[in-house]
Amino acid sequence: MASMPEVDVAVVGAGVAGLAAALAFQAHGAEVFVVDASDRPGGVMRTDHVRGYVVERGPNTIEVKVPMLAVLRDQGLEDALRKAEPASKHRFILRDGVLVAAPSSPFSLLGTSLLGPGGKLRLLAEPLLPRRDASDESVSEFITRRLGRQVADRLVGPFLTGVYAGDERELGAEAVFGTLVDWERRLGSVLLGALAAAFSRRSERGLRGVYSTTEGLGPFARHLAERLHEPPALGATVRTLRREGTAWHLSVSTEAGGDTTLRAGRVVLAVPSLAAAALLRESDARVAELLEDIDYAPIVGVPLGVARSQLSHEVRGFGFLVPRETGEAAGMDLLGCLFMSQLFPGRAPADHELLQCILGGVRRRDIIDEPDDRIVERTLQDLDPVLGIGGEPAVLGVTRWPRAIPQPGRAHVRRMNEVGTRVGALPGLALAGSYVAGVGVADSFASGLRAAEDLVRPL
Repeated sequence: MASMPEVDVAVVGAGVAGLAAALAFQAHGAEVFVVDASDRPGGVMRTDHVRGYVVERGPNTIEVKVPMLAVLRDQGLEDALRKAEPASKHRFILRDGVLVAAPSSPFSLLGTSLLGPGGKLRLLAEPLLPRRDASDESVSEFITRRLGRQVADRLVGPFLTGVYAGDERELGAEAVFGTLVDWERRLGSVLLGALAAAFSRRSERGLRGVYSTTEGLGPFARHLAERLHEPPALGATVRTLRREGTAWHLSVSTEAGGDTTLRAGRVVLAVPSLAAAALLRESDARVAELLEDIDYAPIVGVPLGVARSQLSHEVRGFGFLVPRETGEAAGMDLLGCLFMSQLFPGRAPADHELLQCILGGVRRRDIIDEPDDRIVERTLQDLDPVLGIGGEPAVLGVTRWPRAIPQPGRAHVRRMNEVGTRVGALPGLALAGSYVAGVGVADSFASGLRAAEDLVRPL
């Protein structure tokens, strides 16, 4: 690193947001230095091959939205994508001990058994309701007000369990469902907004469905990193960040014990909010305070390999989610289970299934500290009544992410607006990551592109 004391851009973090930012700067001819404390690029995107199984340790699938798709095409990586099997559109929700098919389209809401007659009538009445300001509402309050209690509890709550591992009573409506909130503001109706969107801008939606690659998402991140002219400096930690004159100075330490100071005209902090707060404290203590207060949900992943002959229930489709009320009533730690070998061929040996079990979240934060054997025990206790596992499945490792998924609350939009204003006043600095623009991989990727766009104009 001593050979690169001065660069156009320093990107701190080699997760998907940082890689996106670096590729965008590189496309504009900038010299980019990417630094990350991890041993591999990709952040939470990690894939291991264990006993014939392809196991994701972080995200299991990705959506491919327009900003990401454009970059993948430009980098020649679109062909590496593998769309999930058609069965992936079949998703299930655990209700009264039985897996019930979740609605797969707005029209299927009218036929789902998850909603009773009263719930369906309440849903259809939504366009007749007066509009209100939802900026201070939780998701639960907003959806209940617009679409009814049954939709909030039986459909939206489970969905947020899968995406945020969160509690719909605490997540902010404007942060999580900004598009729906905007539909109410502009059109006076969520349903009318959805109908209008269904008949417009079809070409701007990116690829339909969910994706991975044959090798998994960890190698996908590696392929992105390989498109950089200069590979990321891994095993290196940025200790301090300060503005001096017309540039930023970053003190960087390596695992080997080397220390250097790097000078960069522009910096993108593509790291979790707590790490960004620590680096920004000297420049703006208020920004550091705002970022420190962002809550994260812990996640524990327990992948299991099971012979089909061991299962008394058929495994099909995407997987299932456990709603908050169901989990609390049954004392379950399990948030859900993805049927990865049903989504992507080659993820398990012949005649076997790969079950990716997910536990923790805000519902059971303390499970992150349980020993492995206790976590596995709890996983099997929760899973067996649903799928009927006979014998001992192959436990393919226990993965802990203490701060896995940001939990944008009611004040998150206001918080990030203030952060954006204050960071915008710091020359040559931008933020990117899941807490900035959405927790999905595609959203983090887009946040990296936007960070680069904000800073690339003076190049």
